[in-house]
Amino acid sequence: MEPRVQVVAIALATGLLLVLLLLVRRRRLLERYAILWLLSALALLVLASWTGLLEALADVVGIAYAPSALFVFAFSFVLVLLLHFSVAVSRLADQNKVLAQRLALLEERQRRSEAESRGEDDEFAPESALRD
Repeated sequence: MEPRVQVVAIALATGLLLVLLLLVRRRRLLERYAILWLLSALALLVLASWTGLLEALADVVGIAYAPSALFVFAFSFVLVLLLHFSVAVSRLADQNKVLAQRLALLEERQRRSEAESRGEDDEFAPESALRD
């Protein structure tokens, strides 16, 4: 790998690592997600710094130009992270739906309880009770 390309790759990986640490420090990124990003950034930094390992991995994968292999590995890390985040978002969407349904049931139960305590018939509750 050319020294100029290696310096740029190391600088970018180090910059990513610093940005991630800053985001964790400012509590913009949760630790459990930061671990995945930090591992990815460290792996890229190691591959950018250790050209022998990068060239060996490029040969194993069948990529002739080692810096291209670095981008392939970076893209692979991003795909794995996207898959992980898609699973997390799907799980959170399901939990959000369940919580909204439970909240609706609790509000209905509270409305009926208030109507019974006032001695009103539940089916003919005034509109003001529905808005509460």
